[in-house]
Amino acid sequence: MNWDSSFENFKNYLKLERGLSINSIKSYEYDLKLLKKFIESNQMIDTPINCKSETIKNYLYNNLSNKKTRSQARSISAIKTFFNYLIFEGHIKKSPISEIESPKLEIKLPQVLTEKEITQLIKSFDLNDSFGQRNKTIIEVLYGTGIRVTELINLKLSNIFFKENIIKITGKGNKERFVPIGSIALNEIIKYLKIREKNKIENKFSDILFLNKYGRNLTRSMIFKIISDSCKRIDLDKKISPHTFRHSFATHLLKNGADLRTIQMILGHESITTTEIYTHLDTNHLEDILKKFHPRK
Repeated sequence: MNWDSSFENFKNYLKLERGLSINSIKSYEYDLKLLKKFIESNQMIDTPINCKSETIKNYLYNNLSNKKTRSQARSISAIKTFFNYLIFEGHIKKSPISEIESPKLEIKLPQVLTEKEITQLIKSFDLNDSFGQRNKTIIEVLYGTGIRVTELINLKLSNIFFKENIIKITGKGNKERFVPIGSIALNEIIKYLKIREKNKIENKFSDILFLNKYGRNLTRSMIFKIISDSCKRIDLDKKISPHTFRHSFATHLLKNGADLRTIQMILGHESITTTEIYTHLDTNHLEDILKKFHPRK
């Protein structure tokens, strides 16, 4: 078994068995090809089956020691997953990276918008503009549901249940979940649909909610541009992205009394640990809780 054939089999495993996205698979492939390049450039005879622990240690020292902690952790994780896959398939008995620990990552708190800032962004859109209502609706849906930008651009009309105030989302790994959506966001969708039906729509994209001027689905970069332009209009001094609305959605839910388990289900997090980051975001709220409920406030 050579590196290239084992990489191809590994990629199929990640796609079919683990259900990972194309971007995630490419990230794994990138890190593993760096390992392969190091081995070949140093004229080592290691194959995936006989790769030695010393080889991995030399690679990590020479290629990752000067990189940021997050990059180091990602590369080590990719290599560990690859060799664990080889164990799973019965090609090797022990991983050459089993004794190497990943560096501990500091918790990086995400940027969050205040309710006032979100209101200002929403009010910044000119509804007389051809795509003003569409762009306003995009922000309302992002903040009103907490869905990811990829989930937004792929949102189908047939997956919006207006009477039930629910949308069906296909998330990471093609996992489906139902997400509640408020009446404000739904009303904005209805307003947008009246404008949308007057525009050009390609048959292939007729079930996609948000379309561009050519009647095709929007791209991630277009959503970033819409948000960036709205920030400039209100002179918002924060670097935000579509994911900022997801963070804001979860933070505001938690602040107003929602439990972590419910937020986890809505966001589609596999682990509650991912959702727990939002407990670190609003220290003022936590202080208020302490003062209200602790006997020695």
